[in-house]
Amino acid sequence: MSLRLGFDVDGVLADFRTAFEALVRRYGLDTVDGDPLGAATTRDLKRLWDIVGRIENWWVSLEAYEPAEIGRLYALSRQHRWEVFFLTCRPASGGDSVLVQTQWWLERHGFYLPSVITVPGSRGELANALRLDLVVDDQLANCADVISASTTKALLMLRESGADPLRDQATSRGIGVVSTLAEAIAVVERLQAILPERRGRLRRLVDWFSAGGGEGGIPSDPRGQRGNLVSG
Repeated sequence: MSLRLGFDVDGVLADFRTAFEALVRRYGLDTVDGDPLGAATTRDLKRLWDIVGRIENWWVSLEAYEPAEIGRLYALSRQHRWEVFFLTCRPASGGDSVLVQTQWWLERHGFYLPSVITVPGSRGELANALRLDLVVDDQLANCADVISASTTKALLMLRESGADPLRDQATSRGIGVVSTLAEAIAVVERLQAILPERRGRLRRLVDWFSAGGGEGGIPSDPRGQRGNLVSG
C-alpha cells in the first residue's frame, strides 16, 4: 500500500518568514520584541495582510528553502507511488487564487501535478479524512492536532536554532522533529520500508524516530512533454 503524505507549505517548503520580514521593513512597521513576524498591534498585522491582498500573485514570489529537495520529493513519490498532498491556510493575495499560485510555485520547483489543499480548519480532521500516514508541519499546535484527531504520525519542522523547548514538547508527545526538508524526506524513506507492515502498531513516531536506523507510463516531467501525452 502506498504511503499517503501531507506537507505544509510555508515554513516547510517555502520561506514565508523572509518575505514577510521584507514587508515589515518596507512599510516601516514596529515589531514585538524585535520579531519581524510579530506586528506591534493587531491593526498593523491586519494592514500587512491587506497589503498582501493587493499584491499580484505574492505567494509565487516566495523563495524555497531547499529547491532541489522539492524536485527530489517528486521523483521519490513517482518511484514509490506515494500520494502527496500539500496543505496550506494562506490568505488570498492579488492575482490568481491561493490554490493556483501554490500549484504553480510547486511546479516551478519540480513537483509536477501537485495536489494542493487549502486548509481553513483543523489539520487533524483533514489528516483523518485523507487517511494520511505522515504530516510534516512547522507548527507544534498543528502536529499535536494531527496526532490527537487521527492515527497519522507527525513531524515538526524546526528550522531555527535554539528551539529546544519546542523540540522537547514535541518529542514528549510522540512527535518527531527535523530541521530540513532533506531530513523529513529521509524519515519518509525509512517509513517506506517499515510502515506498511506496522500500520496501527507504530503509535508514537518518536519511538521509532529516535532509533537507529516504465515504458508507456507518464513521463517524469509531464509539463515538458505535453505534446507526447496528447498525441499518445
